[in-house]
Amino acid sequence: MHWHETADPLAVAAVSGLAILGAAFILSWAAEVAQMDISQSLALAFLALISILPEYAVDMYFAWQAGKNPEYMGYATANMTGANRLLIGLGWSAVVLLYWARSRKRSVTLEPGQSTEMTFLMLATLWSFTIPLRGEIGMIDMVVLLTLFVLYMWRASKAEHEEPEFTGPPLALSILPQARRRAVVIGFFVWAAAIILASAEPFSEGLVETGKRWGVDEFLLVQWLAPLASESPEFIVASLFALRGTPSLGLGALISSKVNQWTLLVAMLPLVFSISVGSPSGLILDARQQEEVFLTSAQSLFALAVILNFRMSVWEAFGLIFLFVTQLFFTDTHIRYIYAFTYLGLAVIIIARHPDRLRNLLGLLRSGGCRSEG
Repeated sequence: MHWHETADPLAVAAVSGLAILGAAFILSWAAEVAQMDISQSLALAFLALISILPEYAVDMYFAWQAGKNPEYMGYATANMTGANRLLIGLGWSAVVLLYWARSRKRSVTLEPGQSTEMTFLMLATLWSFTIPLRGEIGMIDMVVLLTLFVLYMWRASKAEHEEPEFTGPPLALSILPQARRRAVVIGFFVWAAAIILASAEPFSEGLVETGKRWGVDEFLLVQWLAPLASESPEFIVASLFALRGTPSLGLGALISSKVNQWTLLVAMLPLVFSISVGSPSGLILDARQQEEVFLTSAQSLFALAVILNFRMSVWEAFGLIFLFVTQLFFTDTHIRYIYAFTYLGLAVIIIARHPDRLRNLLGLLRSGGCRSEG
């Protein structure tokens, strides 16, 4: 019997959640400084994996347990959909709104290099609509989404990138002598990864048991509290970029994270589940989980339509956060389908009213994620 099985589940969830939060901060600092010492291509692939490690650890735990206990199958889907919707609904919009509050400027313009992320976000989103239609996250999803992730990293490695600019703890690490800096960064990686992996089980089980004891829907706790704990450091770093007057960096980082989560994170669910079961298998989705995936796909398509002009306005940010927050108050399937079709309708309206966005969309497809200037 593990120690956390006899302790108060709320206390276990709180302590292990704080541990994941702190480890995620350490991980993000080390990942930033690591860019100084490894090649550009390797840095991109490495940082993409590191950025979703906290979220990955929790979701992979649920996927593994789902192979032993079908009850956990819904939790794996809940955590994945919550992480993806939180990233757009709260993360993207917060960067724009914070920048507006600081500078009164009414939009954030993305860098041309973000066309790569937008291309693969579009491809992954279009594929994601097939998941609820098939009623499972299966091995075909693993193959397609993992392929998209590998192609995304290959394409991103060909792009030009500026030298990283450090602030806060990463700046302090960057000025250390090379040998000491590398030792500290490696130590940070190992320590943070160990904390995250050790905390994933008690945090996940603590949330589920707390929901059962307090009469709170554990599906909702897993869907929102778990991703909030694991993604808070990333949100805070992106928000600091906005407050420092460089919102394009913050928004760009969150768009990259969305691509990582929408490809690699989803792809790993059936793989881990299959290993746990002992044979190639998919996570079967019930009606609620199908609706959650469909709603997540619809939100992604709407968000993509918003940034197709390489800009997000204050009003668009308000729209993202309003739809995200208000949907939290409704658990009725019919109402949530209304939200999903609202996202889809708004995406169609935006593209229809702004032909330049459709041209950009077609241009991204033709160029393979390399935006042509002029």
